[in-house]
Amino acid sequence: MSGTGFDFCLAMQAFCEDICRRHCEFSHIRMQDVAVTFAQTRSTVEWGMQAKLTPMRFEGGAMHQRRGKRLWTVQRVFSHGREMLYILTFYLPRFLNLSFEEKLVTVFHELYHIGPDFDGDIRRFGGACYIHTGSQKAYDRQMEVYVREYLRSGPPESLYSFLRLNFRQLQTVHGPVRGLRISIPKLIPLEEAA
Repeated sequence: MSGTGFDFCLAMQAFCEDICRRHCEFSHIRMQDVAVTFAQTRSTVEWGMQAKLTPMRFEGGAMHQRRGKRLWTVQRVFSHGREMLYILTFYLPRFLNLSFEEKLVTVFHELYHIGPDFDGDIRRFGGACYIHTGSQKAYDRQMEVYVREYLRSGPPESLYSFLRLNFRQLQTVHGPVRGLRISIPKLIPLEEAA
């Protein structure tokens, strides 16, 4: 089955769409407005970032934010004629070399960062650590619950069976791993106050 390669981003997009269809905690997410991408890790070490969600708006879905004397906006990203509100990036091969369970928790972890208003902003919790509720371990324990609930809903194994393989195994079975690559957008200064 090798030759044409494996489109990791297309497979991950389909998996995420199914999560959002089946689990009420993710039903606000419109995956057609989320760019699923991959980036290559510079080293083969197992520790480090496995995935990242990049919001394309500031707090409350704002297009602009004042920081100090400057007004800023975020570089906009379009895919197939649609403006993307989020970029979901997986770092390969590191992500694929996690255990199957760790991969699932990582996917749910990143999707849960998408704000409930789906306005381009992240989900914000109260307190100083507004990203992970003050405890990333507790956050990930909740993701484990969501993963179990999702799997109990009976999704087709074919949607996520590729996650049972590590990077090398995926290459052996399917050939080169390919997909969408997008540079992380930059903040753009608009004006400077006098």
